[in-house]
Amino acid sequence: MKWSVHELLKLQQKGLTIDESIELDELVRSHPDLRELSPIHVKGKADIRSTYITFHLTICGEMTLPCARTLEDVNYPFDIHTTETFLFSPTEDETDENTHSVKGDIVDLTPIIRELVLLEIPLQVFSNETTPQEGKGWKIVSEEEQKNKIDPRLASLAKFFKKDHNQS
Repeated sequence: MKWSVHELLKLQQKGLTIDESIELDELVRSHPDLRELSPIHVKGKADIRSTYITFHLTICGEMTLPCARTLEDVNYPFDIHTTETFLFSPTEDETDENTHSVKGDIVDLTPIIRELVLLEIPLQVFSNETTPQEGKGWKIVSEEEQKNKIDPRLASLAKFFKKDHNQS
């Protein structure tokens, strides 16, 4: 997803419409939690002016991540809406997080898309499938079970108070 500034300036009156799919397989190799990444669909338009170009983009795809409980694969869809501006001849006071300077004579959206997809990776995902309810040496208990259960370390203390209460 690269264009030369000269090519973009020719499209200034007509505008630029984007509807492409790109592969970012290097993200799967570089990120430890990312198991798979579908082709990323980039759709949007560009407003071209003589000193800058503004892209209004929607970036969609699906990534496969490990479940935080079971380490099973979980498909995590994402849909990113962003506006990115490239300045053809930037000054220092015009830059912010959504403003980029053109390196050489080429406007390249791929690094920005790569960064936005990386930022979309959540810290934890959970599978919607049923999780195991017990295993070797553990089991999930409800609040009611936990509430009625007496701590074994305090069981003899409970007996002491029952004796004291029966004597009075």
